Amino acid sequence: MGNDGLLVVRCQLGEREAFRELVGVWYGPLWRYVRGMVGSPHLADDLSQEVWVAVMRGLPRLRQPGRFAPWLFTIARRTVADHLRRTYKAPEASMDEASTVVAGDELGLVLTTMQIEAGLAALPPLEREVLILFHLEDLPLATCADVLGVPAGTVKSRLHRARRMLRNHLAEKGYEA
Repeated sequence: MGNDGLLVVRCQLGEREAFRELVGVWYGPLWRYVRGMVGSPHLADDLSQEVWVAVMRGLPRLRQPGRFAPWLFTIARRTVADHLRRTYKAPEASMDEASTVVAGDELGLVLTTMQIEAGLAALPPLEREVLILFHLEDLPLATCADVLGVPAGTVKSRLHRARRMLRNHLAEKGYEA
């Protein structure tokens, strides 16, 4: 059992400091994932808080403390999906609006964070999610598969498709990928 697993067990035993430590370790990666999925930092704050409340409630029932990361991102994924279902009738329309965020003046051949975020926002949710989990959160392929609830081969094919789609989108905007 790794460090996360030990923190989870300590939380399950009622140590409040262990929960603070767990949040300290995972708040950043969780927030970046949620932010990447919803686009808004303020909304990411709210949804991240919802996730941590769900984690606090569900932590006593977590049977495999060493698998905290996939469990956490699965809760985050469901929270984001629930929010999107409540908020948007047509998610594709919001993706088109988000893709217009790219700034007009370019800084040479270097892509800015805003340009990458706009490129990600233009991708369909499944492809955007797999890129965020694998590349931005540095989760291993097997963990991505656990979070997404699909086989590792499906994660590989989604990654391939998502990279191609992002490259094509950035090329359409005039950025050489």
